[in-house]
Amino acid sequence: MKVGVIGAGIGGLAVALRLAAKGHHVTVYEKNSKPGGKISEFRVNGYRFDTGPSLFTLPELTKELFDICGESIDEWIPYESLPTNCKYFFPDGTVFNFYQDKEQLTEEINTKTKDSIEDLQKRLDKSEEVYNLSAPVFLFRPFARKLSDFNTPPYKKIAKKLFKLDFFRTMNQANKKDFSDENLIQLFNRYATYNGSDPHKAPATLNMIAHLENNIGAYFPLKGMYSIADSLYRLALLKGVEFCFDSPVSRIITENKKATGITIHNRKELYDVVVSDVDVRYVANNMIENYPLKKRLNKGEPSSSAMIFYWGINRTFDNLELHNILFSGDYKDEFRKIFKEKTVSKDPTVYIFISSKLVKEDAPVGCENWFVMINVPSNSGQYNKEMTARIRKRIIAKINQELDTDIEKYIEEEKIACPVAIEAATNSVDGALYGISSNSMFSAFLRHPNSLKKIRNLYFTGGSVHPGGGIPLCLANAKIVDDLIAEDYE
Repeated sequence: MKVGVIGAGIGGLAVALRLAAKGHHVTVYEKNSKPGGKISEFRVNGYRFDTGPSLFTLPELTKELFDICGESIDEWIPYESLPTNCKYFFPDGTVFNFYQDKEQLTEEINTKTKDSIEDLQKRLDKSEEVYNLSAPVFLFRPFARKLSDFNTPPYKKIAKKLFKLDFFRTMNQANKKDFSDENLIQLFNRYATYNGSDPHKAPATLNMIAHLENNIGAYFPLKGMYSIADSLYRLALLKGVEFCFDSPVSRIITENKKATGITIHNRKELYDVVVSDVDVRYVANNMIENYPLKKRLNKGEPSSSAMIFYWGINRTFDNLELHNILFSGDYKDEFRKIFKEKTVSKDPTVYIFISSKLVKEDAPVGCENWFVMINVPSNSGQYNKEMTARIRKRIIAKINQELDTDIEKYIEEEKIACPVAIEAATNSVDGALYGISSNSMFSAFLRHPNSLKKIRNLYFTGGSVHPGGGIPLCLANAKIVDDLIAEDYE
């Protein structure tokens, strides 16, 4: 079949690869001049910066793409397991390393928290159980399309243990039940931010996210995060996928309740199947008239966005790891500011990602490339130069306090990305990184599906649709789309 894919983000690249491997003729249209979507990169005066996701989990999902193409992931994306998932700096002065090594982690827990390694292991075991129970239904399958789907083994299994999914508590309530140490509660609450949500509202089901990073493990590509997108792009070219860059699609053509093609540069291109890797709110508001889920999408609470400072630092910090978190002194207030007041806390949690810790070529000798990020509300008109300056000042004060330094005098290169810039670069409406937030009990069921009954031949991948955002889930929904197309047409 002729397949048109709109968007060359991770989801679009993965779908294109899967369909091309089956012999379909695939053309990918991308509004930007390079592939990757939110996963991009830029270079300036010897520094290289990844601009988007910085954590690599479930590498087997990426490996599967190379396997089906008869290639070895090790030759395309060499990666390694991280000995330290993240280094956490808490307001009370505690510095906690989440080691992968059990003995080292036990020592950290015993000496730096009120809880025991047994308490931590119980929590991680619960996270694993919820993941293993829910993943076959909620992560690696589409929403049930017909009644017979509920009679399959994954649905039968989950029906018997529905209570274990913990829908009826928030992440924070579950974490306060499992831990007595406030720092560990805050650490595990942080996983709500992995899909742009509030741990005081999001269901405890999302605690399964901790399983991916802490049980299965955190990894890092030895050529940086952008090498994932770049390698998938080059592999797609090898498999015959055609790419059209600087080519924003203006419309998805629908006739008689089915997608028949796209409009690009004021011309029509007809396709048997259209796959959208575009934020679904953008699609609903701009690309299809009378979109069936438009009202629901626009009523949903947007996920959080990000304010990112890319700093070239002309010295090294031995007390920092690849991934670092400087926690807020009032985490609950930070989320209240983001989702209720649509502003930013005076004491925001700061994430510092330094790829040059592992990829030495990413910064000049004796220097580091800092990706400094805080969670912020989606854009509702509040962002301007004054607000950016205030946020920058707060971040610098936080870093100086926690690291006992004067970071500003070491910044020799700087670039800033705010929700407005994120929206312009990626068509993520209002800069919301994950589409709709998961701040409700049944949020998983409210995510946009991977296909629509009312518009045939049209499929959806990417971070704004089922099952969610981030590299693993975008790869998961790409596989779902591949399976749906096979089910519908082969």
